[in-house]
Amino acid sequence: MDNYINVNKKGILMYQTIDNKVVDNVTYYTKGRAWVEINLKHLKCNIKSLKSLLPNNCEIIAVIKANAYSIGDITFSKVLNENGINNFAVATVVEAINLRKHDIKGEILIFGYTHPFDFDLLIDFDLTQTVIDYEYAKLLDSYGKQIKVHIKIDTGMHRLGELSSNLLDIERIYQCNNLIIQGSYTHLCVSNSLDPSDIAYTQLQINNFYHVINHLKSYGYNPGKLHIQSSYGILNYPTNQCDAVRCGILLHGVFSKENETTKLKISLNPILSIKARIVIIKSILKGDPVGYNRNFVSTDTMRISVISIGYADGIPRNLSNGHVIVNGVKAPIIGDICMDQIIIDITHIHNVKIGDIVTLLGQDGNEIITAEEIAAKCNTITNELIACLGDRLEHIYLDE
Repeated sequence: MDNYINVNKKGILMYQTIDNKVVDNVTYYTKGRAWVEINLKHLKCNIKSLKSLLPNNCEIIAVIKANAYSIGDITFSKVLNENGINNFAVATVVEAINLRKHDIKGEILIFGYTHPFDFDLLIDFDLTQTVIDYEYAKLLDSYGKQIKVHIKIDTGMHRLGELSSNLLDIERIYQCNNLIIQGSYTHLCVSNSLDPSDIAYTQLQINNFYHVINHLKSYGYNPGKLHIQSSYGILNYPTNQCDAVRCGILLHGVFSKENETTKLKISLNPILSIKARIVIIKSILKGDPVGYNRNFVSTDTMRISVISIGYADGIPRNLSNGHVIVNGVKAPIIGDICMDQIIIDITHIHNVKIGDIVTLLGQDGNEIITAEEIAAKCNTITNELIACLGDRLEHIYLDE
């Protein structure tokens, strides 16, 4: 029997059972409308697979911004801590404080901008701030108290970071008295691509980074922990061995896109499933429209059903050409996806009942719908697909 560990939105263990949940003395059916299941056993397998690709002295920085891509940053991080990962990266100071308040151990690096009004929080919660350029370094330094930082070098992505060509300003960052420099890093913008021009550009970025690092070292500056590779950098640039790598989407057991080719192969186990229930079944006639805007019209008599999930739960509205799985059989989505419901064609599926569980992402019987497949249909990447899952979805953690 599956063992479900259920955690509330703040990551606090509330009960360990199969179906029922108690909150403020009110019991309700956990899997009553729509939910996600997160397989923690698969997460642990993905951690092992990633570690097997890295040198012994190379650390993993787990990227868990946006609530660990909506999976649940507290539970996710606790599993990572338990499995030897003690470096985390988030987007905001609020995300970082949430981890600290739930006893997540290790360095927590903030990738994004923190307003000077919040610099005191960096110290109070023992956080590490990214220095996004020289001007920002001066702001941090002028705060007057020592702050842990990583220095971001812009080697060609032209997002955050001081330009690698601005060696004088980069030196000045390392001269700031109140910055405790824990590390230095850059971001490779096309490390996922094996196109020759993209490989050349990535190598240019790597060369730019090490030119800066070697320049700093020649003047006696300590750049701290170095990290260049994110998930695809690990797989496509394995010889570029730094002190740490940043892992995000690979921990979830998926690639960003369908049918991706990488230099290194890795065994991954998807950790996420999305499920909902059938709430009504009805028959319609030939010529009947379905859903908003009458964008689907029946070409014959049909049996259709409505499932209790929609775009307010993070299901992309342009997945209207997609499928779900009912009783081990794929069923097409018909009509426009609504905010709270999706309509499906079950004409060809037998013994469908109200209350049956429908799989939108994951496996049921021999049928599988992958995150990569859904992302391709919606012209996006799995990172966005997963991160946009809504707060209304209950999180059920499966640890078999």
